[in-house]
Amino acid sequence: MTAAKVGDLIRRQRGLARRSQLDLAYEIGISPRHLSFVELGKSKPSAGLLMKIAQHLDLPLRERNDWLLAAGYAPRYPETSLSGPELSRIRASVQALLDTHDPYPGLAIDRQWNVQLSNRAARRLVAGIPEQVRGVPTNIFRTALHPDGLAGRTRNFPQWSAYLLRRLDRAAVRTQDPSLTELAEEIATWPAIPERRTWSNLPSEKVDDPVLSWRLELGGEELSMFSLLSTFGTAVDVTLSDLSVELFFPADEQTETILRRRA
Repeated sequence: MTAAKVGDLIRRQRGLARRSQLDLAYEIGISPRHLSFVELGKSKPSAGLLMKIAQHLDLPLRERNDWLLAAGYAPRYPETSLSGPELSRIRASVQALLDTHDPYPGLAIDRQWNVQLSNRAARRLVAGIPEQVRGVPTNIFRTALHPDGLAGRTRNFPQWSAYLLRRLDRAAVRTQDPSLTELAEEIATWPAIPERRTWSNLPSEKVDDPVLSWRLELGGEELSMFSLLSTFGTAVDVTLSDLSVELFFPADEQTETILRRRA
């Protein structure tokens, strides 16, 4: 990242956010000419200005560190291992939340949608799926979209896969993460997956319910679930800012009965 021009990074992120140079400059309190010089590499921004721009573009903490490094400054936000002692209390709290959510599936995922924590109900859903299919650690995109994973058991696969592919496309484009790009290119070769270039424009299917449900066959019974995705609102650590908690809930009484019985 140190070889990249911070101006290019700012311009790219501003474009992704669909913000004009004029509006962003006035919003952060500098002249459009100054912002233009920063983006063109004619003026080196201070660390404070970089962070002000990043805040107004809602840039994740990991990318804020990248901007600082690209401009020759030290990273501002620490990245602590979730399994380390510093985050032990937070890790235990998230795990307690997931365990309390049982018998409904719940998991914590990082920015690549790798599972970091899960409860027993979530582990029951993927029981029997080979490790080489799920990935190490288990990756939600791989597990849900692979033909030997949950794809063959998903009764509304066209609708559910479209939702996941749009999420993967946005994540790969926004972060420019090589691992996500590689994963996207691999998934594009799997059966029943549309061409990679179409993912961002996959239509959202019209459904009768308020939210799109995931209809999954489990042991000869069909489950229907919707999910709630949440993040830390006050994270100042890169690891926690990348972490999301996804909780699945039964979309009908039959699913609730099945999940409670299987627990």
